[in-house]
Formats: sequence, structure tokens, C-alpha cells
Amino acid sequence: MTRYLRLVRVFTGASVSAQLEYRANFFGAVLASLGEAGVALLGISILFGQPGATSVGGWTFREALLVTGFFMLTEGFISVVVQPNMSRISEAIRTGNMDFTLLKPIDAQFNVSVRYLNLLRFPDVLLGLGLLLYASAGLPVTLAGVLSAATLYLSSLVIVYCIWLGLSTTAFWLVKTQNVSELFNGVFGAARFPVTAFPVPVRVVLTFVVPVAFITTVPAQALVGSLTPALALASPVVAAALFWVTRRFWLYAVASYTSASS
Repeated sequence: MTRYLRLVRVFTGASVSAQLEYRANFFGAVLASLGEAGVALLGISILFGQPGATSVGGWTFREALLVTGFFMLTEGFISVVVQPNMSRISEAIRTGNMDFTLLKPIDAQFNVSVRYLNLLRFPDVLLGLGLLLYASAGLPVTLAGVLSAATLYLSSLVIVYCIWLGLSTTAFWLVKTQNVSELFNGVFGAARFPVTAFPVPVRVVLTFVVPVAFITTVPAQALVGSLTPALALASPVVAAALFWVTRRFWLYAVASYTSASS
């Protein structure tokens, strides 16, 4: 474990050094983060902008802001950690660089998951945290709610990572997976709203088919103390099951890899 933590520090340092060479990109990244935050807040404002709309799907405005805050925080996690690494898997397979990754004396899945970081998009994380703090300030949040929300949100990050890894691993057969990733991004956009704001059939899809509800709505429910025990238990179970499945899928893909040079 110590060795892998040391590698994370080395990878982070290398990413920082590389990105500091293009400091002007930081301002562009900040503008992009503000733009995405504006789009997310605009959607919530439209929902509650209707005459007499004091709640949507049983959520007040500040409670819905919690969902948006978790959405922006997750967008930051994807932009900083997940996407920079997952997007390189198909390219590594196509060019044959995956051969060198598999030959390194560390776990290949770990290597392809944390090798690159896009720290220019870290403002996404800060905006998400800021929105969570703002929304929580007007709600009766307890310490127990904060701890349970933090625990369940860690489960949601595992779910996000597993979905991306599973989609990216198909590159061992499909080579190009950009369209598949864009499909997930389109569905994930629904996570900026409470899942109960959608019709029942859509809720079922966003909970049991593409588990978007576990990513943002469930941690927000835990924070305000409205989460049912069944959902509280289901979130880590889903995360653990997805991690086991994607790990098996990754190992199967690596075992069937014949390299670009063979």
C-alpha cells in the first residue's frame, strides 16, 4: 500500500509539472468550470422558477441545491481523475503502448487509473464544495448526516469510476470508445436534479439500470436525514458489486489482449 501511495504522489507531481508549463490554460479551465456551474444552476432555477413551485419531487430549493452540489463535485472528480486516464486506454491499445503498461511491475488497472491528473479542472471540485456548504447553511444538517453522506458519497465515486472503467475496457475489442463515453455523459447529466423530480419509469432507469441516483441524490438525502435504510445499504452494495464486476472484466480483457504488434 505504501508503494502505491508513493506512486500516486509521483504521478501527481509529474502532472503538476507538466500542466504548469501552460498556465494560461488555467484561466480557460476556470471559465469552463464557471460555465458548467452556471448551466447546472440554471436548470435548478428553471424548475423552481414556476409560479408557486416551493418544492419539486418533495425537495425544497436548498435541498435540490445539495444534489447539484454533489453533481458538480462528481463532475470535478471525473474531470480531474477519471476522464484523463480512461480516455487514454483506447489510444494506448491502438498504438501498442498498452504493452509497456502491462509489463510494468505494478498493477495495470492501478496504472491506467491514476497515471494522469487534469489539475486544471480542480476548480470544479471547489465549486461543488462551495455549493454544498452554501446549501447546507440553510438546512438542519447534523454531524451524523454529514458522516453518512460522506461515506455514501465515497461509494458513489466508486460507482462512477467503475462505470467509466467498464466502458473504457471495451476498447480492447472496439478500440474507439468515445461515443460510449459520451452516452454516459448524456445520461449522467440527469444527476444534477433529484431523481424524484422525474417520472416513475425514468426513476427506475436512473436507479437500477444506470445508477445515477446513487451518485448524487442518495448522498444528499443522507445529508438532510431523509434517506431510507434500504437505500443507505444499497449504495455500498452496488459500489462493491460494480467494483468486483469491472475488476473481473478488466482482467478478462487483459488476458485476451494480443498487443498491437502481434
